[in-house]
Amino acid sequence: MGDQRFNNHSNGRRNTASRPAGEGKPAQGRRPVPGRPGGKGGKPATAPKNMDARKLALSALCDVTITDAYGNIALDKRLRAADLSPEDKRLATNIFYTALENRMYIDYLLAQFIDHMPEEKVIREILHIASAQILYMDRVPDYAAVDQAVKEVRALNRPQYAPMVNGALRNLIRARDAGELKTPDREANPVRYLSIMHSLPETMVARLVADYGADTAEAIVSYKPSEHWETVRPNLNELDDAAFEKQMDARGWHFVPGTVPHSWHVIGAGDLPSDPDYRRGLFSIQSESSMLAALAVSVKPGMNIIDACAAPGGKTALMAELMHGSGRVYAYELHDHRVELIKKTAMRLRLYNIRPIQADATVLRPENEGMMDAVLLDAPCSGLGVMTSKPDLKYRLKDEKLEPIVEEQKKLLDTCCRYVKPGGTLVYSTCTLFKAENGDQIAAFLQRHPEFELIQDDGWLPDKLKPLFEGGMIQLLAHRDRGMEGFFIARLRRVR
Repeated sequence: MGDQRFNNHSNGRRNTASRPAGEGKPAQGRRPVPGRPGGKGGKPATAPKNMDARKLALSALCDVTITDAYGNIALDKRLRAADLSPEDKRLATNIFYTALENRMYIDYLLAQFIDHMPEEKVIREILHIASAQILYMDRVPDYAAVDQAVKEVRALNRPQYAPMVNGALRNLIRARDAGELKTPDREANPVRYLSIMHSLPETMVARLVADYGADTAEAIVSYKPSEHWETVRPNLNELDDAAFEKQMDARGWHFVPGTVPHSWHVIGAGDLPSDPDYRRGLFSIQSESSMLAALAVSVKPGMNIIDACAAPGGKTALMAELMHGSGRVYAYELHDHRVELIKKTAMRLRLYNIRPIQADATVLRPENEGMMDAVLLDAPCSGLGVMTSKPDLKYRLKDEKLEPIVEEQKKLLDTCCRYVKPGGTLVYSTCTLFKAENGDQIAAFLQRHPEFELIQDDGWLPDKLKPLFEGGMIQLLAHRDRGMEGFFIARLRRVR
């Protein structure tokens, strides 16, 4: 919903080039850090020939931390503008996300060797990029990371910082090799320990501990997938699953079926939005969790549906496809440019039963009151469920932002429920983990709206996920439900 959406997760998609896993293998370039389980990995004898990969990673990181750009968007823009080989793009992507994911931990370590961090933010980011390579990446020699960092400082005409950068990084290497990197005292303050070690603000860790208990909270914040893929699905009006598999085979893609029907995880497929068949509308890029929210509506041909926070249109499109050109999906969005995204999605997929509408979903449209067979409200949320694919979200989370988000969700529910006709379905979903935005939000809604009840039927769920369905609601957790993002879905029926 444009500005109404704190986290835009409609397609659940990280940039195509982000942290790729190479040719069907786990992403290369990480080693355990002393102070964590494991140890120092091997080190190649020579540096990569093309040093521009690190400059690109630095530029994208500065876009995020200095100009407040979103990580996947910043990296995508830099990658598309760069004349780099695929290998160097993978290296740049790995460096960027490694530095971003571990930001608080790297800060904690650097503070052990720097009395006062320079006020010039770009110097800090140079240190972060170099530290990410030193601490996590086997393929980049330590000397190359240090040398490049010093060169970048001098290239910025800031030679006064060169001795500090050189000394801090060399001391970091020595302490790592000697096993002398200090970590927070876990016994004295376990919340702070998890916060620093896994780079998530303390207040957010405390909320997770309160909602899930200490063990599950640690599993949530420490999880990092061993492989990174894109999730794709066919345009169901153009291809069935078998035909789509044949197309992927013909391309030489490495793919495995997902948990959700019509979904596949694809590794090493390149820039999917530039693929000719993607542009022709033969397939879409959409996370399994996002698909599942659309499937929760249980659409049937001829239905009238509102997708209340629809851009960029992934869930809208899936529902429209499942109706095979019949019925209508009214896709609401707040701002013109986001409505245009929905229009482009509908045109690309040739879905003529989609009606994009510029609308504030918190404001009632009386002409639709009581007229809809179903409403999907994929609400704005804190977005913690997608932090493995969008790590910069972690640093945007603040306690003072959560209360307005919860209040906006309440307004959206109170408005959108009025469109549902008796016997119709209301689906509420988020890509977050906090109970205040999920189960507690639904419990409060039912107190205000006794005309609704939770639907206990689990027939819409894949068998693998049915044990997680409880009382008409499901909470997905990325560390437990491998291949899925953290997502919450509740299904309600209007009974009168």
